[in-house]
Amino acid sequence: MEENSTNPKEERIRKITSLYYSRPEIQNAIFEFCKNREVVPRYFEGFGKRPDTFQYPNDLFELVKRGATSFHCSEEIWTDPLELSLEQKKEDLKKLRTNWDLLIDIDCKWFDYSKKAAQAIISVLQKFNIKNIGLKFSGNKGFHILVPSQAFPKEIAGQKTSELFPELPRKIVSFLRIQAEKELKQNLPEDFYSQFKDVKIRKGIKCNNCGEIAEETYLQALVCPRCRREELKKMKLEEFNSGKVYKCSDCGKILELNESKSKKIYECKKCKISSKENPNNFSRTVEIDLFELMGLDLVLVSPRHLFRTPYSLHEKTSLASVVLKLNELEKFEPPDANALKIKEVRNFMPDSIEGEASKLLMESLDWAKKNEPKKEIEKKAFSSTSSGSFNTSGSSQPVIKIEKISDNNFPPSLQKILQGLEDGKKRALFILINFLHSIGSEKPATQQRLFEWNQKNNPKLDEGYINTQIEWSYRKAPVLPPNFDKDYYRGIGIIPNQEELNYKNPVNYFIKKSLSEMKKPKSAPKKRVSKKPEIKKQETK
Repeated sequence: MEENSTNPKEERIRKITSLYYSRPEIQNAIFEFCKNREVVPRYFEGFGKRPDTFQYPNDLFELVKRGATSFHCSEEIWTDPLELSLEQKKEDLKKLRTNWDLLIDIDCKWFDYSKKAAQAIISVLQKFNIKNIGLKFSGNKGFHILVPSQAFPKEIAGQKTSELFPELPRKIVSFLRIQAEKELKQNLPEDFYSQFKDVKIRKGIKCNNCGEIAEETYLQALVCPRCRREELKKMKLEEFNSGKVYKCSDCGKILELNESKSKKIYECKKCKISSKENPNNFSRTVEIDLFELMGLDLVLVSPRHLFRTPYSLHEKTSLASVVLKLNELEKFEPPDANALKIKEVRNFMPDSIEGEASKLLMESLDWAKKNEPKKEIEKKAFSSTSSGSFNTSGSSQPVIKIEKISDNNFPPSLQKILQGLEDGKKRALFILINFLHSIGSEKPATQQRLFEWNQKNNPKLDEGYINTQIEWSYRKAPVLPPNFDKDYYRGIGIIPNQEELNYKNPVNYFIKKSLSEMKKPKSAPKKRVSKKPEIKKQETK
């Protein structure tokens, strides 16, 4: 009798795949979520070819007939997933990527603590006024939390949000991790840490940028006692403790340690940051990293990263990746995801409002800016007329300070925009913010002016969206608005005149007009001629 090579787990899942995936509502739920995403089937132990995607709902069941047991999709949304390839560079992926969803993958080997971590993250999201959150069980011991792309602004200071992947979601998830840890620690049972007595806890210095424990190394200054030749040697802790000796390559003498020049350094392998160049990045000593203790690593954001689709089966458990309501999380247990007992099939993608996650986005960027390693600011000069120039050397102020910003010196095209628009308001906002920032308008003044302008628009822009764009612009050095010959203006129905085209840029126009006004000689006030009262002579008789 031939021995059956199929293991019990594979037998169990293969028995239910055809029955489970044949349900039209399951097929539609997976198909609808996976539109314009890269989709890869899994054949129990191995994945199928990449790239792949669904063209029709029944494509899914055809793959099941060929042995597919689960389906995995990208958090990125593409114009055509089939055009993806491993050879493509970052710029090629940018052109194909239309958007991305924020996907937080929670996977802890203790299910109860995965649940607590999910609750903490959802609580943090809600504190940032995000109400529409997708939640699903992973099928094993974790959860997936989704904030849709629609919740984020489509553009930030003229740059498409879709082009800021994976840097932007990584910053958001890192910030969420820090906030969720604080939330978790407030709700832990008294005996929590005693459960981890056998778990090896790494102790040391934490990288402030990503929260990971840094690697400790030693920079040894070695000197030859005979020829006085010096060299620096970096070694790991084990090598340092081994007492290994080094010889001079010139004379063969054993090198001696110069303690005054030797020092301990820390390196974050994830961020590629060293305390040698960025000492302020490693300022916080930690004893216990709660998320590391629980086996949680939320920062799994990377190009073409895949996660299990909603309602896909899990090979190890045969459970389905069911979608949950937020209020169901507390009482949810894995047996509730029995594939053969699922009655209600839900949409994992929640309805969201544009800009709903703007506050979270700005807080994450501010946090990332404070914790990122200091980089030398590249100095660039704005192109302008000889009469005035602006620079970006870290200052938001112009080189030539216009004491009084007069609307009369604004280019006619911008004066027309400021009268209010019906179409093209987001493009106009981009022009106005960069113009006002470049001419030295302070943030509160810019905010007030743009809110007043928004009252003239029909329909009005969301004030939260305006605030987000202003905050983003004023976090960095000013950037010139588009030149008059760009399509930005004609695209919103504004046709620059010949004088504006001669000046090329709105800032050049404003500087020239303002300086001309300042050079005008002030007319001297007319002297008041006091009239002496007439004195009538008395006639003498």
